[in-house]
Amino acid sequence: MQENVKPLILITGATGQLGRELRVVFEDIENFQFEFVDRKNFPLDSVEQIQAKLKAYKPNCIINAAAYTAVDRAEEEFELANRVNHLAVKEMAIYSQATDCKFISISTDYVFDGEGNRAWVEEDIVKPINVYGETKALGERAILNENRNAIIIRTSWVYSTFGNNFVKTMLKLMSEREEIRVVDDQVGSPTYARDLAVAIKGIILSEKWIGGIYHYANEGCLSWFDFAKAIKKLANLSCSILPISSAEFPTVAKRPKFSWLDNSKIKSTFGIQIPKWETSLKKMLIEMGEINNNSI
Repeated sequence: MQENVKPLILITGATGQLGRELRVVFEDIENFQFEFVDRKNFPLDSVEQIQAKLKAYKPNCIINAAAYTAVDRAEEEFELANRVNHLAVKEMAIYSQATDCKFISISTDYVFDGEGNRAWVEEDIVKPINVYGETKALGERAILNENRNAIIIRTSWVYSTFGNNFVKTMLKLMSEREEIRVVDDQVGSPTYARDLAVAIKGIILSEKWIGGIYHYANEGCLSWFDFAKAIKKLANLSCSILPISSAEFPTVAKRPKFSWLDNSKIKSTFGIQIPKWETSLKKMLIEMGEINNNSI
């Protein structure tokens, strides 16, 4: 007699910040199988192979945590960014619709132009100002065109104990230098990838599944400069931090100046509780051993 086969969840982007956090939070789940794939065994730029690879895995749920995220390089690599962020996710959406497979894909605050003065809601007009945001917006549209039951989660300013990110860069620079300069006219919501992974786990384990676009970032809004000051204070570093404008720190790709995401929809739909950014930053720094538990 054949044993019952556990449903399989396929997670792309296994070596990225969110992918590695998902591996951590799914460790204690016994009623699913998990397959974590990365660019070596599941290259999203090989769009023509995606259907065959998905048919080989036969997932019951796909979590797409992979993306082309080199924001500045994307300005010169539109085709590659478009294959990964748009055409590849379109293939996943086609597969998930045809096989009744659940599909969650991660998107970004960069689909907005950053010209708002209130937290962005899911229904706001998408108007990206760089190639990365454009390809992610195209991916969103393709997903919902192919599978209205898919879930898209837009997030922002992601950091983790894994990989490279703003928090770890600040810790390194502040420990090496007496003074650094940080942009103070870009405002948004930091997101601890562990919290986002926990939220995704909650959706997967929930009996409720409602397709559409959702926003998820830690509660609160601040500038990169204020975020850097908070990191300095918690880590008890002495480096001086000076505020500068985006014009004084030019980048190849333009960045949205206002990226605050409204979390109301994901909280009310799935009953998800979202920590404040200060709480999550402390948790991450404790996890890294930068501060002790008494700091909370």
